[in-house]
Amino acid sequence: MPVSSASNVSTLESAFSKFKEPAITHRRFKHADLQPLIQKHSGAFEITKLGESVEGRSISSLDWGDGKTKVMLWSQMHGNESTATMALFDLFNFLEGNGDEFDDLRTLLKSQLDLKFIPMINPDGAEQFKRRNAIDIDLNRDAISQISPEAIILKGARDDFEPEFGFNLHDQQTYYNASGTPKQATISVLAPAYNYDTDVNAVRTRAMQTIVGMNEILQEVVPGHVGKYDDAFEPRAFGDNITKWGTSTILIESGGYPNDPDKQYIRQLNFMIILNALEQIATKSYEQYTIEEYFAIPDNDLQLVDLLLNEVQVPVNGKYFPVDLGIRRRDITAGETYYMSASVDDLGDLQVYFGLEEFDASGLNYAEGKVYASEFESVSMLDEAKAIELLKQGYLAVKVKNGAKGDLHNLPILVLKSTETFSSGWRTGEGTNFFLEKDGVRKYAVVNGYLIDLEHPKDQEFKQRIY
Repeated sequence: MPVSSASNVSTLESAFSKFKEPAITHRRFKHADLQPLIQKHSGAFEITKLGESVEGRSISSLDWGDGKTKVMLWSQMHGNESTATMALFDLFNFLEGNGDEFDDLRTLLKSQLDLKFIPMINPDGAEQFKRRNAIDIDLNRDAISQISPEAIILKGARDDFEPEFGFNLHDQQTYYNASGTPKQATISVLAPAYNYDTDVNAVRTRAMQTIVGMNEILQEVVPGHVGKYDDAFEPRAFGDNITKWGTSTILIESGGYPNDPDKQYIRQLNFMIILNALEQIATKSYEQYTIEEYFAIPDNDLQLVDLLLNEVQVPVNGKYFPVDLGIRRRDITAGETYYMSASVDDLGDLQVYFGLEEFDASGLNYAEGKVYASEFESVSMLDEAKAIELLKQGYLAVKVKNGAKGDLHNLPILVLKSTETFSSGWRTGEGTNFFLEKDGVRKYAVVNGYLIDLEHPKDQEFKQRIY
């Protein structure tokens, strides 16, 4: 195997390490953050302003390569799905590099491929880190009606360029798992259908074959963490229609991975499999793979929760009933960072669910907590040790005199400023703030969906806000 081949995992890892764009350190960047990075590549890439978003932000393409096989890659159609955008800027650095062990690979790609990149199709959504655009339209349901200027730009770019291959780059929620396993679907893949019958023609076949090669890389580095996205035909979606219009389209969905909340490792995986796929396309090595291998990739399932508590005894009318509680913690954007908001997603018999954290609560009773009576001057008057001490005394929340609702903190306790009470419950949709007791003794606290062992608290990061 040639050392510089993009089918070699160590080569791909080395390339990412060397060419990762240092200016991007988190996934909540904005349109303005990308503009100097785009211009940085004006020497090696042909940069074209394709148009503007609803709110007047520019949407640009970067073109590279002299080859005959046209490949178009577009990202962040949904404003809060930015993982692949990061990877594209890493890839721009790689393609512009020279004088190293990757020169043969670059020469191959440049001579065989004509690449068009369109990062951040939805800059208005990215500004608020939300899915939809400024007209509140889901751009991935606007391929046909073309209501949004961003959709018109993407459709026009495809029609003008007529790529043989396309890469539709998204993020999916972190609760997808590879079917039948507790492993997150860190990367999900799909060769989108072009009709309701989900027929397989030559266009889809090329995408499927290329995905098999990408999956080989992923199984080496994140075995079991790959799912296949549902291929039900969506007549309004870009991926489905771009396939219908004759482009072999590859959907990459970035999900979750343990201890990677800002998706920096998943960013690396995107870089690796996109570079691998480009080499496959340049050499046509994807032809060695079969559609049977594609269909053997496990389907996506949606059976993950952040915290699965088994057999909690919950009180109803003076009696206790054993139920499993499935708790999900959703991240809420706050500027360039975020906080978590947890609730019960499901309860009862949850044997079909998997928890990113699982705990056997057999014999433990659900119990409410209290608000500490005395006010603290500010959050800074508390530390983790003091918070744990208060939890042991039965207090799930404290009040502060100074600070504002929405301010962020990292304490393992609720902090109140604008309210005297907090949400607490075990039913679906309720806030998860309670104790687990045995014989009247508090053993564990659940604070905003985080499980805390009161006798032996472990190191964990709490992302909370003042209420």
